Amino acid sequence: MTEPTPSTAPIFLVGCQRSGTTMLRLVLDSHSRISCGPETRFLTDLERVVGRDWERLARFGFPQDDWLRRIADFFGGIHHDYATGRGKARWADKTPLYAMSLPFVTKVFPDAQIVHVIRDGRDVVVSHRKRFGYWSAVKCVVKWPRYIHTARAAGRELPADRYHELRYEDAVNEPEKTMRALFEFLGEPWEPDVLEYGDKQHDVAAKYTVEADRRRAAAKTDAPIYGSRVGTYRRELDPLLRLLVFVFSRSTLRELGYR
Repeated sequence: MTEPTPSTAPIFLVGCQRSGTTMLRLVLDSHSRISCGPETRFLTDLERVVGRDWERLARFGFPQDDWLRRIADFFGGIHHDYATGRGKARWADKTPLYAMSLPFVTKVFPDAQIVHVIRDGRDVVVSHRKRFGYWSAVKCVVKWPRYIHTARAAGRELPADRYHELRYEDAVNEPEKTMRALFEFLGEPWEPDVLEYGDKQHDVAAKYTVEADRRRAAAKTDAPIYGSRVGTYRRELDPLLRLLVFVFSRSTLRELGYR
């Protein structure tokens, strides 16, 4: 019996900001075959080529597929060279913003696998307030449902082997079970060391390391994956934010099974 050919399909890790995508990025980046570097954020800027700028750019005479191929060669080439330089065979991109543009992302990379990280929106609001300030938390009660609905709608248009939802709560409460399922979806062998991503070298901003150390100290743990931030909304959402969550996020919370 022949072994299946290892996949080289790109991986896109998306989700509303403060949903645990950075943790998942480091887990992926710890796998021997996968490289997941810093956020790119600029891919969706190129959507204008086949979107609002297309009427003008079409006058060059090149079909859209040609433009899309050139975008894929440019963007994918950066990731490929970065991955190859680190001895990895496959690349992943963690940019939460791409949750809002998955139809374009999958048009550029038709074989891409999408991993959508979902976290309780109430905890996401709390995390926005702590990280970005109160006004960001206020806006998050609308942003979080929009990200969820947009990414899930795109996911419904993809085959089951190309779209995977991962709950933050499962990832921190049952990390091995959850990550095994993730790597099975990706078609990659299980490597227990991915759970100890703190022992590996990653290209992350210094401020992330400082913030991560601070959070672990507050949780009184040195484990890279821990669940103490699950349910923080119960004690950290003030009355105004609770009201706004009730008005703008309640239906999405129910849809996802958060009670």
